[in-house]
Amino acid sequence: MHSAPLRIALLGAESTGKSTLAAALAAHYQTVWVPEYLREFVETRQRTPQAHEQILIAHTQIARENIAAAQAHRFLFCDTTPLMTALYSQYYFGEVEPALSQLALTHRYDFTIVAEPSNPWVADGLQRESDSVRQEIHRLLLQALDAAAIPYLLVSGDTGQRVQQVSAYLSTQDTE
Repeated sequence: MHSAPLRIALLGAESTGKSTLAAALAAHYQTVWVPEYLREFVETRQRTPQAHEQILIAHTQIARENIAAAQAHRFLFCDTTPLMTALYSQYYFGEVEPALSQLALTHRYDFTIVAEPSNPWVADGLQRESDSVRQEIHRLLLQALDAAAIPYLLVSGDTGQRVQQVSAYLSTQDTE
């Protein structure tokens, strides 16, 4: 019987290397990762989402996690979570839809990794604003994790260093 993989949340503000890290970790552990649906949403619609679309984005992200879990081996690396969607909703729209807020509180991950915004900021079309926004989102993220009592590992350095930090962290946890 195939046991359910441990879900690893990869969180961080824009342009912190989450997607690169997710791909590198999936390769390292010979498993799969779930890309951030928001990126696809923005690319296909050629616009940023509106407030009422945030819940759709979060549900689609989770649906894709559930599909990928069937192919994952031991770990499933998830590039973002409903918590980040809720955080951005609060930041950009001044509110979080109750259903999204509830989803962010109840959809849990086995481990949470936060990418530190110490790498160079890179503009990326419609999705990214500035390094100052990135730093503020990072601050708000750490606040939200602390408020929800979600333990996390903060990773920094280049991708190789980050993979080593996550690997060391996961090896010290009870992941069997």
